[in-house]
Amino acid sequence: MEIMLLVCSYLLGSISFAYLFVKGFRGIDIRSVGSGNPGATNVARLMGLKAALVVLLLDALKGWIVAATVPRLVADPGFVLLCGLAVIAGHNWPVFLKFRGGKGVATTLGFFLGFAFLPTIGVVAFVAGVIFLTRFVSLGSIVGSIAIPVLMVLSPELRSHLLYGLIICLIILWRHGANIKRLLQGTEPRLEKKHQFRS
Repeated sequence: MEIMLLVCSYLLGSISFAYLFVKGFRGIDIRSVGSGNPGATNVARLMGLKAALVVLLLDALKGWIVAATVPRLVADPGFVLLCGLAVIAGHNWPVFLKFRGGKGVATTLGFFLGFAFLPTIGVVAFVAGVIFLTRFVSLGSIVGSIAIPVLMVLSPELRSHLLYGLIICLIILWRHGANIKRLLQGTEPRLEKKHQFRS
């Protein structure tokens, strides 16, 4: 049962809605245009904000489905978090796209909304504030990833699962390596410049 749930979580994460949307409506591989990242921000550049919002919600839904379904089958919260890692890994390294996927932010958000709703809402509000004030989507994603292990330290019911939070944080930071470099160099595009988005 456990192995099957892990595999299903990974395969669910491997469904790239950004790729499917752009391929279906524009006939092109999203990984070959814009930033090359199959994520909502790159979709916004190519198809507009409405399409990007749909992709964002669908990517988040993948994580939420895992968080909502697995606990009904296995009671161990640690295993639920392991499936969360699997769905995020699937999004980042999808088997259907030769392991060239996104950065996992929306899927991570969806998972934690299902796993720890109220604390995650607080993080979402904080991240939204960072993006609103700085106009850097990538900075919001980076801050949000760091907030995950911090949240676990501050929440007694989550503290024993800190290792999972650290792993998820490191995955997101690693996937945003190029963004971090541009932020430090002062060359990261801001949100207003839609044609220069990099996700």
